[in-house]
Amino acid sequence: MRSHDHIVKKLMARSGVRAEVERIEREESALLDALLKAHQEAGLTQAQVAERMGTQAPAVTRLERALATGKRSPLVATLRKYVKACGQQLVLGVA
Repeated sequence: MRSHDHIVKKLMARSGVRAEVERIEREESALLDALLKAHQEAGLTQAQVAERMGTQAPAVTRLERALATGKRSPLVATLRKYVKACGQQLVLGVA
């Protein structure tokens, strides 16, 4: 049985896989930047954002960390609540 790291290394050696992972990382980084900017511009603490979302501050921390690490992708509904809590609107597009 092969280890997870070995399989990931083998997959990342493929140019198509590596390019797709890098594309996803760029998109998630841009999304995190936009969310944090909205959060900052709203002048709210994580606790205040969480309260407006109807959740607890650790959930906001997990959401931001998930985007920063790329380990999990949040639901669009969650992103919508976060952005709304910051007084903005989530706009999605397909290019």
